[in-house]
Amino acid sequence: MQAHGAETGAPVWLREGVAADLIFDGTVQPENLSDILNDVDYCLQPTLHRRKKLLLADMDSTIITVECIDELADYAGVKDKVSAITEQAMRGELDFNEAFRARVAMLKGLEESVLQRTFDERVTLTPGARTLIQTLRQNGAYTALVSGGFTFFTSRVRDSVGFHMHESNELLFENGRLTGEAAEPILNSAAKLDNLNRLIAELGIDRQQSVAIGDGANDIPMIEAAGLGVAFHAKPKANEAADATIRFGDLTTLLYYQGYTYTEFFSD
Repeated sequence: MQAHGAETGAPVWLREGVAADLIFDGTVQPENLSDILNDVDYCLQPTLHRRKKLLLADMDSTIITVECIDELADYAGVKDKVSAITEQAMRGELDFNEAFRARVAMLKGLEESVLQRTFDERVTLTPGARTLIQTLRQNGAYTALVSGGFTFFTSRVRDSVGFHMHESNELLFENGRLTGEAAEPILNSAAKLDNLNRLIAELGIDRQQSVAIGDGANDIPMIEAAGLGVAFHAKPKANEAADATIRFGDLTTLLYYQGYTYTEFFSD
C-alpha cells in the first residue's frame, strides 16, 4: 500500500487469519492493487456509510448455488439447450427478455409437481447466505431478494434465509402443467434497478447506505446504482461493473466488507 501512496497502520482483524481492515489516508485506485491482492478478496471503500441499511440480492448462483431454470430443464430433458442460453444471457450476450421467454417455452408441459421436486433435490443455499441476511437484519438492515427466476423458488428461499421480501417471475400453469409462458411484465435488470430505487426512497436512506450483489449481466444496473455494488463469483461483465468482487470467499465476505467481526455474525 505504501508503494501506491497510502500509509496504513497494523491490520485490525475481523477474524484472525481470515479477514482484516487496513485503514489508510490517501488515494489508491483499485487497479493499482490487483498486482498485490490478486489472490484475495478485497473491497476498497470509504468508512462513511460502510454498514449498509439496504441489501438487494440476486438469487440464482448467488444466494443459491444453482440456476433453477436449468434444473427444471433437466427434468424436461432439455438442460443442455437451456443452460447454453442461460450462460449467454448471464454474460450479456443475449437480450434477457428474449432469452427468458425462449427458455420458459422449452418447459411447456412439465408437471407442476416437478417444481417442488427441483427445490427439494437441487436447490442448495450458498454457504454464508443465511448468516449474511440474519446478521444484516439483526443490525436493522432491510433485505430484498430480486430475481429473474421464479416466485415458486424465491418465496421458499426468502423463508429459508430470512429476507424481508422477494420479487421475481410467475410461471403460468394449465391443468397442472406449465404452459411455456410466464406472467408479464418480466422481472429483468430494469425491474431490479427499480426495486433498488424504490426501496431507497421508501426507507429514506442515502444511496451510499445500499448494497447490491449478483453474478450476471442482469444484475449490472443495480450493482452500478447501489452505494456498494458487489459481483459474486460472477461473469466478466458483472465483475467489471462492480465496486468490489468476491472471487474466493462465501457470502459472509460481504459482512467483512461492511466491517462486521466474526463475533457479530448471527444465524438462528
